[in-house]
Amino acid sequence: MSSIARLLIVTTLLFAATVVIGRASQTETVLPREPFRAFPMTIGTWNGRPDAPFPQHVLDVLGVDDYLSRTYFGADRSAANLYMGFYEKQREGDTIHSPLNCLPGAGWEPIDKQRVTIRTPQGPAVVNELIIEKGIEHQLVLYWYQSHGRVVASEYWGKTYLVLDALRLNRTDGSMIRVITTVGDNPKEGRPRASETAHDFAETVVPLLPAYLPS
Repeated sequence: MSSIARLLIVTTLLFAATVVIGRASQTETVLPREPFRAFPMTIGTWNGRPDAPFPQHVLDVLGVDDYLSRTYFGADRSAANLYMGFYEKQREGDTIHSPLNCLPGAGWEPIDKQRVTIRTPQGPAVVNELIIEKGIEHQLVLYWYQSHGRVVASEYWGKTYLVLDALRLNRTDGSMIRVITTVGDNPKEGRPRASETAHDFAETVVPLLPAYLPS
């Protein structure tokens, strides 16, 4: 599929989502959830430290209703940064932001993207894996969208499910989960280790998410 055809599909889908969700009931079904501040600092062999709070202008752009940003350290001194952003409603223009849109604004450029599989209690799940660079520094990013017990890698399918769930469940809540590990200045040599660290950490986090992301 050409980039123009893909752009037309995405544009049409986003327009349809806006129309459908805008016409749907404004009084949504809101299920109880634990706030991210209750997310454990210790997860298996990983110990977390809070990152600096996001400044207000960043929060205004993100439009999140709740978020978590922490760096966890493993017993082998490996590090994994965890970001989770939760949106209670996506009807008022506050929708989930793709890292592909946000990272370049922070000076990071994606240089490789692929789909990979992580293990979850419900079975294998496909997520996105990026290599990003800023100067000579490189990082590996795992990210996915999660709502109503569903793990989704594709932005397109994420928007599709948003429309369907708005109609079927009268809910537009959702989240984006992102894990970042350091690759170093040589992505060819550093990627396997960074990927292993990111996968190990993500697979430790996933079983804890249902309490914070209602199904």
